[in-house]
This record gives sequence, structure tokens and C-alpha cells, in this order.
Amino acid sequence: MTTVDFAPLFRTAIGFDRLARLVDTASAGQDAQSYPPYNIEKTGDDTYRLTMAVAGFRPDELDITVKDNTLVVSGRIAPETPKTEVLYRGIAGRAFERRFVLADHIVVEGADVNLGLLHVGLKRVVPESLKPRKIAIGGAAQTVIANDPQGAAQAA
Repeated sequence: MTTVDFAPLFRTAIGFDRLARLVDTASAGQDAQSYPPYNIEKTGDDTYRLTMAVAGFRPDELDITVKDNTLVVSGRIAPETPKTEVLYRGIAGRAFERRFVLADHIVVEGADVNLGLLHVGLKRVVPESLKPRKIAIGGAAQTVIANDPQGAAQAA
């Protein structure tokens, strides 16, 4: 596997250490298992939906947590005594844990299980302080008026 050296980037940029962490997480995830399968859909301008196939899991056997911009979905089937003898098991019922790195300002709105699919609603919520805002441009005449009461009378 090839490695990427980000040292030149870090010499001239500040605050991009999260980028290196994301690259490390992505490269480690290449060898990860592919169970359970999932879809990520964009449902609107700022809304997304994660859908995972969780056949055989009850809602109380699933756990969804968010910590440090990482969404963790895990499932653990409670052991129970089999009432029948299973001749062939094609529906996987093994425990799993899936991790998803969330972009900044992505929040989990909710989750539900329907027909063996877990749906997790996600939304981008940008704080007002980070949204673009219009800055009024003041002219030199306004500065004179504010600082010189006689200039204000002459301008009026």
C-alpha cells in the first residue's frame, strides 16, 4: 500500500490535522468488512439519509451513537434458544459495527427501522456565525458626519 506524506501541507497550513485523521480512517476502512450493506442518499439541499440492511435485528438490538463527528451504528443479536433446527442460514445474524465520518455541522435527526432497513436521517445545520453575511460599506462622508457635528449640519 502506498503512503502519502502530508508534511508539506502541515508546514503552511494550520488546523488541517483533522484531514490527516480522515485519511488514516479512510485507509484503515479499505480492509473493513462490507456487512451490513448500506446506501447514502441525498434527500435535499442539506439533508441526507443513511439506509442499512439490518434484517433479523430488532430495534432494541441496534445502537446508534455520535461522538467526535463519527456516527457509529452497531448491532448485537441477543442470544436466544432456537425453537427449530436451522438447516441453512443465509440471513446473516452476526454482530456488526459500522463507522461513518460526518462532515462539520452534520447532525443526526432521527432513526427508524422499517421492513428490515434502518433509516438514519442526517441534516447539515450551519450556525448563523458561519453563514455568509453582507457587510455594509461606509463612505468617507459618513465618517466625517459621525465625528464632526458641524459637518453633520452642513451635510443635512
